Amino acid sequence: MIKKMLLATHNQAKFKELKLGIKPLEEKGVKIISLNDLAIKDEPDEIGKDFSENARLKAYYYSRLTKLPTIADDGGLLIDIFNGEPGVKSKRWLGYEASDQELIKYTLKRLADIPKDKRTAYLQTSLCYYDSLSETCLEEQEKIKGYIAFKPSGRPTEGYPYRALFIVEKYNKYYDELTDKEHNQINHRIKALKRLIKKMC
Repeated sequence: MIKKMLLATHNQAKFKELKLGIKPLEEKGVKIISLNDLAIKDEPDEIGKDFSENARLKAYYYSRLTKLPTIADDGGLLIDIFNGEPGVKSKRWLGYEASDQELIKYTLKRLADIPKDKRTAYLQTSLCYYDSLSETCLEEQEKIKGYIAFKPSGRPTEGYPYRALFIVEKYNKYYDELTDKEHNQINHRIKALKRLIKKMC
């Protein structure tokens, strides 16, 4: 029985979100900790060609480092007209890890002359669970369909710049303006995590 598990992220907003989906394990007595709890600042090179490879790289790296079962994720924005860009470069679309506002401005600039019907996009995530002791590896993926708005929402979520531009197709609302109930129903990370936990249990 797993007693402690690492959610391998430095992003506190992401950690809180993942905690929502991992409640079934907490209810079974599994203690969930973050990289910040362990004062780990190291990061592996994200050299994967897609989200799945990067999630796997991170899960392997942190599980071997801590000797703990680890869940890691990688994800971002895929814009159809740009053949899936920024994809794995979502945080570094400008060639470096830019601020939320820089990424929002850059995305709107790239799409400045693109009409609504050509602004289709997806938010996608890949999750990987890895236990270095048992060498168990499990994976799940999920995505949300929508399109990129012409201006940002008035309620941006820190750490998630693209949500301020992403209109969720199901609700025709900015991701940032979804109610808690709507968010929990469509959140791709939570959906993938719940399926991952079922594989583990």
